[in-house]
Amino acid sequence: MKKPNLIIGKKQIILSCLTLMLAIAVYVNYVLSDQSLADPSVSTNAPVVGQQAEAQSGNYGDTQFVNGSSTADYFAQARLEKQTSRDNAVQTLQSIMGGGDLSEDEMVTNAINAVELSKLVESEGNIESLIKAQGFNECVVYLDGTSAKVVVQTDGMEAAQAAAIKDIILGEVSVPAENIRIFEVK
Repeated sequence: MKKPNLIIGKKQIILSCLTLMLAIAVYVNYVLSDQSLADPSVSTNAPVVGQQAEAQSGNYGDTQFVNGSSTADYFAQARLEKQTSRDNAVQTLQSIMGGGDLSEDEMVTNAINAVELSKLVESEGNIESLIKAQGFNECVVYLDGTSAKVVVQTDGMEAAQAAAIKDIILGEVSVPAENIRIFEVK
């Protein structure tokens, strides 16, 4: 007599554990990357650019002033951290895709995640190029699908510049306007 199959087998348990570990790793990465943006170099008592214009014609996005020891070092470090984070995500997706014990649905889900990640990376590059074309020397863009964070190098940002950056982001990705944050590095 053949042993009846259980609804939940060893492969499903292993897959669930791996998915849970991936979710935890993504969450920890997200929390740590937010802390690196909000380190002591961010001045939280600085005025938000465009507060008067915001009352008249809507929210232009939040702006915070960042004073770093070296602006070039900040942008180099930010790009390195962003690239490392993306490489880790790609490596994790590739290792999951190469698992071999995945069902069709799991393979499709992983492929969709990989495509979404590549779209975010492409959108970040496009937004950075468009912001630099607006006259900013340096900028770094962080997208996660629900929010956008932009760090720009400037000596003083006007409300019109913040609105232009917001328009660039909204034209490239579908992110709620209230989830767009603009940080200024002097």
